[in-house]
Amino acid sequence: LNSTAFSHPPFFLLIGIPGLEKEQFWIAFPFCIMYAIAVLGNTALLLIIMAEPSLHEPMYLFLAMLAFTDLVLSTSTLPKMLGIFWLGSREIGFLCCLAQLFFIHTFSSVESGVLMAMALDRYIAICHPLRHSSILSVPVVVALESLVLVRGVLLVSPLCFLLHRMPFCQHHIISHSYCEHMAVVKLVCGDTRVNVIYGLFVAFIVIGSDMILISMSYTMILRVVMRLSSAEARLKAFSTCASHVCVILAFYVPALFTFLTHRFGESIPPPVHIMVANLYLLVPPMLNPIVYGVRTKKLWDRVVLL
Repeated sequence: LNSTAFSHPPFFLLIGIPGLEKEQFWIAFPFCIMYAIAVLGNTALLLIIMAEPSLHEPMYLFLAMLAFTDLVLSTSTLPKMLGIFWLGSREIGFLCCLAQLFFIHTFSSVESGVLMAMALDRYIAICHPLRHSSILSVPVVVALESLVLVRGVLLVSPLCFLLHRMPFCQHHIISHSYCEHMAVVKLVCGDTRVNVIYGLFVAFIVIGSDMILISMSYTMILRVVMRLSSAEARLKAFSTCASHVCVILAFYVPALFTFLTHRFGESIPPPVHIMVANLYLLVPPMLNPIVYGVRTKKLWDRVVLL
């Protein structure tokens, strides 16, 4: 038997949602609607921000990056997922699986970085309003966005290279709806400690650092808002921050749940785990254009004008 044939199965089989194989056909309908909202909303956001020169300022540039990231995240998983649920096309080629894994994890990291950058932008806008345009100039914003993208690519690429060099057993069934890193690692025949430790390292570096910076930004914002003399101004600042915090929680809570369940959640039923993992790549892309787009007066004005 030639060694590469043993190392790399030609394809994997994706189960979809383990334990809900019969219900998957119906579950796909709400998923499809959420995906349609995500694609339409994020595409509209991107086009409006690109077409309108008055929106070429930090907050909207971060919003455009978030919309692009959401489009990549949802599109890298959902069409294949609908294929599994509706057509039963469960096969995914080995390299396609690695590519999907790369896009999901890289752009999850990018999304986390953009949410962190947006929290910093809000902090500077509210706590240092006079210095906002000098601190966050357009070149600084572009550099920040590039850094976030490069960070994702550099941190996630080794996960794919490590998996590519691993020997896989004859068992090719992934108990998931998409190629998630730990779900694929479980099919490896050799020692996977490096993959597991490096995966933990990446998650803590990305989620840990971003969440600390986001928490610090919002703590400082709240301190400034509490000192505002007018109740109306306080309420306005609170409502803006509250909607942003909801979007941030919608991304991080399922992300942490999925990540920890893979490693420590033996008691969590597989259908619950995989449903949360699926929604984590669908709910934020659907919510972001609604929350940020509808809540942002300047953007909404452009939409109405158009």
